This record gives sequence, C-alpha cells and structure tokens, in this order.
Amino acid sequence: MALAYSAGSLVAARSREWVVLPESKPDLLVLRPLGGSDDDIAAVFPAFEKVKAAEFAAPEPSDLGDQRAAGLLRTALRIGFRSGAGPFRSLAGIAVEPRAYQLVPLLMALRQKTARILISDDVGIGKTIEAGLIASELLAQGEATGLAVLCSPALAEQWQQELRTKFGIDAELVLSSTVSRLERGLDLGQSLFDKYPHVIVSTDFIKSTRHRDDFVRHCPDLVIVDEAHTCVAADDTSTGSQNQLRYELLRRVAEDETRHLLLVTATPHSGKESAFRNLLGLVKPELASASLESEAGRKLLAQHFVARKRADVRQYLTQGDGLEDDSLAERTVFPSDRYFKDETYKLSPAYRALLDDAIEYAGERVRAAGSQNRRDARIAWWSAIALLRSLVSSPRAAAQTLTTRSAAAIARSAEEADRFGAPLNSDSADSDALEGMDVAPGAETEDAGARLAELAARAAELAGTEHDLKLKALIKHLKALLADGYNPIVFCRYIPTAEYVAEKLKEKGGVRAEVEAVTGTLSPQQRIEKIDKLAEKAGNGPAARRVLVATDCLSEGVNLQHYFDAVVHYDLAWNPTRHDQREGRVDRYGQKRDEVRVITLYGADNGIDGKVLEVLIKKHRQIKKDLGISVSVPDEMSTGVTDAIVEWLLMRGRDGEQEALFGADAFTTATAKLDTDWNSAAEREKASRSRFAQRSIHPQEVAREVAAIRDALGGAGEIDTFVRESLGALSAVIRPVGPSGPTGGNFTAQVGGTPAGLRDALAPVIGAEAVEKDRPISFHADPAVARGEAALVRTDPVVAALAAHVLNAALDTQADEARPARRCGVITTEAVGTRTTLLLVRYRFHLTLPSRSGNKQQVAEDARLVAFQGSPKNAVWLPEEQAVALLNATASENTDPHFGERTMTRILGQLGDVKMHLEEYGDGLAAALDASHRRVREATTRSELRQIVRGLSVKAQKPADILGAYVYLPAAPAAAGARSTDGASA
Repeated sequence: MALAYSAGSLVAARSREWVVLPESKPDLLVLRPLGGSDDDIAAVFPAFEKVKAAEFAAPEPSDLGDQRAAGLLRTALRIGFRSGAGPFRSLAGIAVEPRAYQLVPLLMALRQKTARILISDDVGIGKTIEAGLIASELLAQGEATGLAVLCSPALAEQWQQELRTKFGIDAELVLSSTVSRLERGLDLGQSLFDKYPHVIVSTDFIKSTRHRDDFVRHCPDLVIVDEAHTCVAADDTSTGSQNQLRYELLRRVAEDETRHLLLVTATPHSGKESAFRNLLGLVKPELASASLESEAGRKLLAQHFVARKRADVRQYLTQGDGLEDDSLAERTVFPSDRYFKDETYKLSPAYRALLDDAIEYAGERVRAAGSQNRRDARIAWWSAIALLRSLVSSPRAAAQTLTTRSAAAIARSAEEADRFGAPLNSDSADSDALEGMDVAPGAETEDAGARLAELAARAAELAGTEHDLKLKALIKHLKALLADGYNPIVFCRYIPTAEYVAEKLKEKGGVRAEVEAVTGTLSPQQRIEKIDKLAEKAGNGPAARRVLVATDCLSEGVNLQHYFDAVVHYDLAWNPTRHDQREGRVDRYGQKRDEVRVITLYGADNGIDGKVLEVLIKKHRQIKKDLGISVSVPDEMSTGVTDAIVEWLLMRGRDGEQEALFGADAFTTATAKLDTDWNSAAEREKASRSRFAQRSIHPQEVAREVAAIRDALGGAGEIDTFVRESLGALSAVIRPVGPSGPTGGNFTAQVGGTPAGLRDALAPVIGAEAVEKDRPISFHADPAVARGEAALVRTDPVVAALAAHVLNAALDTQADEARPARRCGVITTEAVGTRTTLLLVRYRFHLTLPSRSGNKQQVAEDARLVAFQGSPKNAVWLPEEQAVALLNATASENTDPHFGERTMTRILGQLGDVKMHLEEYGDGLAAALDASHRRVREATTRSELRQIVRGLSVKAQKPADILGAYVYLPAAPAAAGARSTDGASA
C-alpha cells in the first residue's frame, strides 16, 4: 500500500496543520506541527482520526502590517526552525549559540569516518560546549545512537544539566549512589547500558573490574571523556594505580575502531611525555609512536588534536586570520588579566606557642617512629603533615584534626599508609576526585590521645580575630574587595575551616555582604542550589555584595563567573595547579570583569607558607604569564619540595633558623629537580602549542560555514532588532542598560503590560512569579548570561518564546491582541523607484543523509526573501541582497488602508505567475545545500570521502509556501496620481 501523503507534504488533523515526516508508515503518520518543534511531534492513525491534505493558506489582503511586519515575521519564523536544512543538523535545535571558534572541533569530527578528537583548549574557552556540539550533531545525523560521558562524580550532575538544557540530550546518571536503583529496573540479563542509550558515568565507579567489563561490552558508540589527562598513566606508573585502572578502561573502549571518542582536557601534558603519548594513542594508535617532529606526524596529529589559548580566539575571523574583511569578526570577552596580590600575616603569640608545641610533638613522633619500622614511620609522617596543615589552616581545623584518628593509622604496611595518608594530606593534580578530600585529616594515633587532646583544647580557644590574625587579615582584605565592587570566593583546604570562616564573617565585625559556605558535606546539586540561593538573596543591583566560602569541592568543573569575580586563597594548596583551578572558576568566558583579582594569604612566620609560595606558586604564575597557558608541575616533584620543607621544619628543633632551609641538602636537591623537570615540561608544552596548533581547519573554512549559518538562521543584529521591536509593539517597557554596542547593547524589559498570550508563553521560561510581579527581564548581547537573564541569540528560551508568540499571532488573523508581525503590507517609501514586491517564502527540503546505520531521510525548512519589480507576469527579479535590504525600508508617508487592500488583492491574485520561478529558486537552494553538505564532510582521504557522502541528496518539496507578501510603492510628489497609475498597471 502506497503512502497517501509523502514526506514533507502538509496535512490537516486535530484542528491544525502538520508536516508529514519521513518516519511515517502507510497506517501511521508521524507529524510535526507547522511551525512547531520536535517536542510537538505526534503520531496519527488515519484509520481512526480524520486526516486530509492541506494547503498553506494564502495571506489575507485586509491583514496589513506596517514597515516592520515583514522583518519581524521572517525572524520569528527563522527562530522557530528546529530542523534547518544546512549541513549542521543540530544547530537549529540546540539551546546554545556556539562561538565561531567552537565550530572547529565539529568540522574536524565531521571530516572523519569515526570521530576521534583530543580537545585541549585552554581553561574557560568552552570545551564542554565543543564536545556537546559534536555529540548532538553525530546523534542528529544518525552517526551515533548512544552517548556515554565519563567524568568525576562531582561533575556528573553538571554534565547532565548541560546536555539536557543546552543540547536536548537526556542522560541517566550512573554513579555508585544511583546504580542500585537503576539495576532494579532491568530485565533479566539486561545491561543498564542497553536500557539507557545516554549515560553519564563516574570514571572511578566504572573502572573497577566488576563494572568495567559490562560497560566495555555494552558501551555506546560515542564516548566523551572529561579531564582525560587523569585517565592515562606514564609508562613507569605502577599497575595498581588509579590512573592505570582508568587507562586500562579507556584502552579497551578505544579498541573498537568504529567508536567515536572525544577526549577533553585543558592540560594534556602532565609533565611526562609517555603519558601524553598514551593519551594520543587512545585517539589514534599511530600517534603513540609517530614522529611529531616530521611533517607527516604533525599533519596526522592536526587531524585529531585542537589546542588553543585565549589569545588565539579572543579576536576570530578577522583580517588577521586571512579574511578579506572583518564582516564576520567575532570578539569573545575574556578577562584580560588576573591581578595577583600576596598578602602576609603573622601568628599571634598564643598561636605561635601552640604551633611550636605541635611541631615539637610531631618531630618527636617522627623521630621515634623512624627508629622502629617503616610502617610506623610513614604513619607518623602523615599524622605530622595533617597536624601542621590543619594548624596553619584554622583553629577549628586544628582542633578537629587533633581529636580525629589518622587515616593512615589502620595501615598494615608502609605502602598502605601512603595510600591512605597521601590523598588527604597532599594536593595532587591528578587526584581520583576532589570528593571527600576536604575533610580535616586525623593526626591521633594509638598512644597519643592525652597530649593531642591538650593541644586541641588550646586550639579551640584561639578562635576569633583576637588570636587568629589570619582571619583578621582576611576580613580586612575582603572589606577592601567589597568596597571596590568585587564579589569574592574564599577557598579553604578543609571543611571545618570553611565553616569557621563563614560563621565569623557573618558575625559582628565581619563583612557587610551575604555570606555562605559550600563544602563537600553537600551533594554536587545541593552546592549549585546553595550558590543560586546566595546570589538570589544578595540581589543583582549595583550595591549587591556576596561572599562564597568554599573548599576545593568547587575548584573543578563548576562555573561561577556570573556571580563572582575575585578569588582569595585562604589556604595555600601544595600544588599550584589547584590554585589555577580555583581561579579558573571565575576567570573564564562570560566573566564581565576585565580584571579578576586574586589575593593569596600566607603566613610570614609559620615555616611553611612562605616557602611554598616562593618555590611553587610564584613559579607557576611566571610560566603561565610567559606561555599564556598553565603547565602542571609534576606531582612527585611538588611533593618532593613540600616533603623537604616539612622534614626540615620537624627536624630543626624549636630554636632553628627558618632561613637555614634554603641551605638544607634535601630542599636544595628537591627544588633543583623541580626546576629542571618543570622547565622541561614548559618547553615541551610551548613547542607543542606552536608546532601542533590546530591547522587542519582554516579560518576561511570556518568563515564560510558561519556565513551560511547566519544567512539561514539569523545573526546577532537581527535578533536584537526583533526582540526590541516586538516587545515595543507589544507594550513592554524597555530601558537601556550601559553603553550601546554594534548590535544595540543591553537592556531590560518589563512585560506586565503585554498581551496575556505573551505573558503565558514567558511564564514557564522566567517563572510565573517574575511575570506576575512584573520583574524586569535583563537582555544581554553577550550570549554568556547568568541564570534568570536572557541572551540576544535565537536559541535563548525567552527569545524563542517571544518568537513563537509573534509567529502564532501573525498566522491568527482573528486574534484580538496586538500583532507586531503581519503577512501583508503596502509601504510607500523612497527606498524604491518602481513598484517592488517582496515575498517571504518557506521552503521544505527532503534530505537523504548517509550514516553508518544506513541512509537517513529527513525533512528540513528554510525561509527566503525574494523580490521582483513590476507585475508578477513580467517580473524583474532582484538579487537576494537587494530583497533583504527592503526590510530596512522606511515609510515616507501613510498609505490609505482601502488603497492598500485593493493593491494587495490584485498582487495576491496574480502570484500564480511566479510559481515557476519560486520552484526553480528552490531547486537552486537544494543544489547549494547539497554542495554544502559535501563540503563539510570533505574527508582526509578519497576512500573515506566516498563512504561519508555516498547516497547524499537534497531535493526541494513543491510547491513552496508564500508566508508573506509586501508591496513597496515609490514615493512621488503627486502621491494620489502615482498610486492610481500603479494600481492600473497591476
């Protein structure tokens, strides 16, 4: 039985009109509402429901709009497209507008039969968006059927939210806390990776042998690995290490040559060349051993590796990139610099005495244990470090550490003591995860209770600014930051310290700001909710001030640039990479401050901080300043230096001179090795950034696709004009905010006086309470906006809701509310010298797209403006750019409504004469789209190219829909005569 309705045709059912989709069967029609989104797709059984062929209704000549009507209708239509006809199938339907430079990894992926990409752009550039773009596109094209994201459990919920809200991908969380619930819903013998096509998986949960095998057997055909540098091991890494277990997992996942694999990391170099080579080997085995000094090796790497600094993308698609002009230039706003200030404090006499007694006790323990056996020595060592770090952190952290049993005390061997003690007491850049690492470490051992209890009681008495001069210094510097308009984050090492600091800041003598603490005691989702509540409580006005006190549970993955713009390191990390991670939470794309301030507090006389700052932190800053990127210090080198500092501190005795540290043999040896290895890593990174920079996709290629996307979907200027004019016509109150830019600038809008239909459309987006209380909606030209604000881009939910209302109102001639867009118009203007008719035409295309699962049929839409001079029968067609220019034509005088209606009636009655031209124009668009799809899929080898484009075709559905018709009449001295003449010649 043949289909009664072909794909792409219009049908009427359920009191509305629909487009028939290719998935339809003879007895089942799969339909999308005309002008609707994929969320509105429905299935209809023609045997049980009335379905009939439908034709798109012609415009009504009496429904005349003003000079803005055509432009508003066109933009509203284009914003509503969720299935654009261009080669990027997903861009019309996602809720994010990518920067031009973020299309580079996508283009690289589409030119490979199996996408294998290492995305190593700098912190804050948008690697998550780049990976999400590739994933959504491969899924939309049918090149992938499922997705797995491997990440830290702390980042799992953020990945879930990003995929759902930005890309429309619903992924299930597979974590140690969720797997039991998920497995209860499985059928006998079913894998949860078969039941759930899209999953976000904790790397540390899935790497265990029990779960790894099941995951590898049922792994989706598209895998994203976040923080991929933590999932590879150097050749000299022990087989039982956590990195080695993760590497074994990824090696088995990558063995399937048909599986798409996206590795994401800002630091591909961990300081060891073999680890970097193993990372490249996951992408393509040949890269593990290829000579990257040769032209062939660099060319091979360029196909799979993209690594850019902020300076590379701050100004993009300019004449400096080889383009003819700056018409497509894009400026991405990053903070221009970080302002570093190192502030010192000194211990009070009581705190000094406590620290000295603690050091003396710890030294005695280490020396005594060293004479017994290696196990006891390592337990004593980790207990001593825990004691010293917590004392330097805060009185509360010290008191808790002194009364908590050491994690290493239960160890049965020296190796176990190191495995238990190291994660809590050092700051490895490659920690399994930051979860649970902010608890106060224990220092108590079996026979030390009374002595430590006495020290703990003394520590508890030191709380407050009288004896804790570190806290006093913090309050001073926070007040200065707040006075300058900054909203800082205070990073602490331990949970007790963060809670203590937050409490003291709220007390009398603290700071005049909203203060909250966020630590590892909260789940990742609870942390985000608490931060949002803090921002909401503080408000958005110029006088709003907020302070967040946090542990390193927020130092990775969570983006805080919309709420905070300064960082205070209350506790020094012993690995400078951790400082860079903390600062990267606010110093990233979307930060409105041009300068992010960073204050580092350090003790001048505690024997530890000054040396860590001098040897590790400042050197890290200098390397980043020189290279423009962060270079990780090798963990064992950093640990060697801090171990030497602690050892010297414990062994020097109460009266030793601190300056003698720099002459100590162990310290001198450790710092010399650190300098050598770190400088070597920096040089390798510098060489790789210059030699292996992304060269496979040239800016001219990106510019060509950006121009095509903007031509089909609209650019920033068009959206800005649409939002302002539509809201103004709907009686919204618009107020400018700040200086105007090239596309208008920021503004707020109150919609309390707009039609009920618009308010109803906005309520689910911005909240019913915000609509009811008529709170101003903030619109920003920059697409990186905070929650509750709107971006002037087509994918923003507020803009989409406004466009849907304008489009629906334009199509409903019976609506009694304001209708900014109309389907007809007669405008008298000086912009034309002869009568000119502008048509807004909607085209539908049948796309046959090849994929690994076979050819995929899709229906896509496009909206075009075409214009002709004279009568339809003798039309003189204008170039497309002249047709678009008519949208900017302004009326020079009013046109009599009765005359306008008669003119429109004649023109509409003669549009059958242009049908052939519109069909030929549609065929030309289809040919151009076909060429565009082939161009984007241009593979690196001819054999791959044949496979990627085999069966590809694009055909126009006929007839096209004339959505709007607008007549432009030339202004003349004898207006009436001119109109009479024009009317007669129609």
